[in-house]
Amino acid sequence: MTRIQELLFEHQDIKYADFQANLTPGLPRERFIGVRTPVLRDLTKKMAGPCAFMEELPHFYFEENQLHAFLIAGQRDFALCLEQLEAFLPYIDNWATCDQLSPGIFKKNTKQLLPYIDRWLDSSHIYTVRFGIGMLMKYFLDADFEVKYAERVAAIPADRPYFRSKGQRTAYIENITVGKALEEEPVAGECPYYISMMIAWYFATALAKQYEAVLPFIEERRLDPWTHNKTIQKALESYRILPEQKEYLRTQRIRTQRSFANAKNSKEKAPVGIENSKKKH
Repeated sequence: MTRIQELLFEHQDIKYADFQANLTPGLPRERFIGVRTPVLRDLTKKMAGPCAFMEELPHFYFEENQLHAFLIAGQRDFALCLEQLEAFLPYIDNWATCDQLSPGIFKKNTKQLLPYIDRWLDSSHIYTVRFGIGMLMKYFLDADFEVKYAERVAAIPADRPYFRSKGQRTAYIENITVGKALEEEPVAGECPYYISMMIAWYFATALAKQYEAVLPFIEERRLDPWTHNKTIQKALESYRILPEQKEYLRTQRIRTQRSFANAKNSKEKAPVGIENSKKKH
């Protein structure tokens, strides 16, 4: 056991680990120690700056990934932050770590960030794509908004193979090379659940902030039916969208039979300390 793991286990809360595991159904229960976010942030402050821990990838425990994400988020050097982020992104294997990774330094460097976002959206890694969408939602829906950013999100292809982690992608390439069967195939043919949910979240937020500019994406059915309807659902929950706008959006729903095989067991719930999407929009 590493020193970091020992520190994390000193703050273990079994019931909280059960709670976190329930919120993150894509990870097995043994990956959770049960350390609350304020404790992780306190540890981050004590570890501020580059450290050997950040070179030890992949991490096994969810809390190690959270700690790594918080260290990157606190980085004050833009170039170093991007370097650390690019090294870490392929190893993110859950929506919670992805969504809580929000480097503060990006706010002052949005223009320099755009080329990276564009590359992240082209990734075959589910959570890298999700992170890229999240950055467009966070920094490019207000004064810096341009319709081309919404077009970029709407154009994320469903027909590329998507992987949950760098390990899954590596196994896929190695096995395909030697002609071996895979235990788990990459997702293809439709955007994975956690990408589609983020696309819906993006467009619901865009409707709240840039209604007239984004409404054609709904009227012209530019999203797949499931994501289209999820966008409307999230928009109807928003306090920032006018009642008459909501009434019109209700008329834009699409009848659909599409469903995700694991959607019933993969509902996105915000971890403690993060407002849920209903409150956000």
